[in-house]
Amino acid sequence: MSELAAERCEACRADAPRVSDAELAELMGGIPDWQPVVEQGGLMLRREFAFRNFKEALAFTNRLGELAEAEFHHPAILTEWGKVTVTWWTHKIGGLHRNDFIMAARTDGLL
Repeated sequence: MSELAAERCEACRADAPRVSDAELAELMGGIPDWQPVVEQGGLMLRREFAFRNFKEALAFTNRLGELAEAEFHHPAILTEWGKVTVTWWTHKIGGLHRNDFIMAARTDGLL
C-alpha cells in the first residue's frame, strides 16, 4: 500500500485550500498513472482502468462505490465495456484537495 493510500481523508469545508502547484507536483509522484485535467473550471484527477470485459469493469465500479461511500467522498465514474474512467476532485472547493490524491491511491489499490 502506498503512503498516500494509508492516509485518512479529513472532513473538507468549502473554505479548505486547494492543493498548490508545489503540492500537486509532489502528490502526483504517489499516483503516477493519474492525469491532472481541467474541467468545469477546476483541476481534477483522472485515470482510465482497462478490463477484459464489462463484468470485470462493473465489479471494479462496485468496489470503488463501496470505498467512496466509506469515506463519504465520491468520484465521477464512467463504466463501459472493458474500461472504467474515474475522476476525483473535491466539489466543495471546485478543485483538488489532498483527499483526492488519497482516494486516487486507494482506487489503484482496488485492482
